[in-house]
Amino acid sequence: GALTKSQFPVFTIYAQKICLGIKPCEKAWCFDRVQGYRLQGYSRKKVPAGARQECLEMCMGEREFTCRSANYNNGSGECDMSEMDRLTVAGSGAFISAQGYDYLENNCVDEPVKLCEFKKLNGRILKTVDSVYQDVDSLEECRELCLNSPFRCHSYDYGDTGESVCRLSHHSRATLADIQDPYLDVPEASTNELSACYNVSIDCRSGEMVAKIKTSKLFNGKIYAKGSPNSCVKDVKGSLEFELQMAYDDVECNIKHQGLGRYLNDVVIQHHDTIVTSSDLGLAVTCQYDLTNKSVANEVDLGVHGDVRPALTEEVIVDSPNVAMKITDRRGEETLPSAQVGDPLALKFEILDKNSPYEIFVRELVAMDGVDSSEIVLIDSDGCPTDHFIMGPLYKSADSGKVLLSFFDAFKFPSSEVVQFRALVTPCMPTCEPVQCDQEDASGELRSVNSFGKRRRRRSTGDASARDDLLLVQSIQITDKFGFNKRHNTSSSSYFKEPSTVFMSDSVQTNGYCLNLAGIIISTVVFLAVQMSIIVAWVLVWSRKRQHSKLYHDSSSSISVPARTDSLCKLYDSGYPRRF
Repeated sequence: GALTKSQFPVFTIYAQKICLGIKPCEKAWCFDRVQGYRLQGYSRKKVPAGARQECLEMCMGEREFTCRSANYNNGSGECDMSEMDRLTVAGSGAFISAQGYDYLENNCVDEPVKLCEFKKLNGRILKTVDSVYQDVDSLEECRELCLNSPFRCHSYDYGDTGESVCRLSHHSRATLADIQDPYLDVPEASTNELSACYNVSIDCRSGEMVAKIKTSKLFNGKIYAKGSPNSCVKDVKGSLEFELQMAYDDVECNIKHQGLGRYLNDVVIQHHDTIVTSSDLGLAVTCQYDLTNKSVANEVDLGVHGDVRPALTEEVIVDSPNVAMKITDRRGEETLPSAQVGDPLALKFEILDKNSPYEIFVRELVAMDGVDSSEIVLIDSDGCPTDHFIMGPLYKSADSGKVLLSFFDAFKFPSSEVVQFRALVTPCMPTCEPVQCDQEDASGELRSVNSFGKRRRRRSTGDASARDDLLLVQSIQITDKFGFNKRHNTSSSSYFKEPSTVFMSDSVQTNGYCLNLAGIIISTVVFLAVQMSIIVAWVLVWSRKRQHSKLYHDSSSSISVPARTDSLCKLYDSGYPRRF
């Protein structure tokens, strides 16, 4: 007899072989055709077509953009091409039923396959698949077969229809709108559906690194440097390609310099605008440059003819300066790893090679709290202090023109005891000219001061040389003077103390009694005199008590001792201590 519905759990996929006017791709098939459906709202180009196959060929041969699909109107012959398909706009409701239309989906499009995320659909497997593999060792191997299949594989299941059986399909929930009951309900089974894939490439330029992302599904979210989600970020709205530019001299992007010419950073691709979810990706990006010294030869024709060789050859090797940033005392001598709020400090910039032909100037000096939640600009892009009460201008050291100093009183952020300084330092030859800055004096009037920070000269359009800015980073631990940490450590060793509220003043060290040397001496003499008086009085009392005890003993020895009374027995029996 005929098979019943329960014995025949499949749906039919039809394939048609046609001859195209253009060269097809190497995939198992070139196009998917869905009758009575179209993709709405993503039209890119509309052209007339004499037949459905002509529309298909125009989509495959499109050069202005990547044609992923086309809607062909059988009545009007209009071919409506789009950059999107059912997978890129999955979940948007754009794939709708439309009588008289044929939806054509291009399978020759190159999709990202490097970083792919699959989501598990529990309790269901497809009734019909495209490929079946036997003796597959693991679920991971089945996943790799899907990603490297000769067609656009969008789902797979493993071990549900037989031991070590891997089944692959170009279908997923996003492509099954036209098929009735495509899944078979099996409680213990599951199907893994492709959610999105990402291809990541890094463009290492002269002054920046650029992380470029291509995805198989419209992306809405943000891409940012890890640790700087608010300052080094690019918001993305409905795009398949996006990038994040990170300049090496951008203190916000937190690029790490490791070794000679090696730059590293961590990038996060975040799908939600506010929170980090399990769908987000973390990328480690690196740019490596060959910065070894090069010999530069320059030949100049002097226009001399005859026996004299008409050329001058000059070879010069100039090393870039090594610059260090240190946090020191006001003299610029002792490097300090930690300090207290209000301590007088200096920020020191120094060329380590004393014979270097360079001098330096500083700009864009920023103080951060170490967790990237708070920051303050101390020296702006012009090289001038932003707040003279926090940090003053940069001065040349009196001992060397290769040392710059800026004085400040130690400060900290509420959220952290670590203060991190970042600055851009630019070498100049033979000397650096200071910039004029306006500074408010004690009377509130503005006066002009020199600061060896300077805006970088604008480059001409044709100047393609690399930027020579140096990015310096230094940290210091700054503690407050309230003493909360010390008190907390002391109290933590006592487990049974009652809780209490203590008010502590920052000026507790200075608001006590003022004592000079004479006052201390007088106080000491008075204290010793009092102690001597107490000792003499105690000796007299003890001596008198001893004489009285001796007289009492002599008199009592000549008197007979009566028998114990009942009351005395009661005292001893009750445990009352006996006295002599």
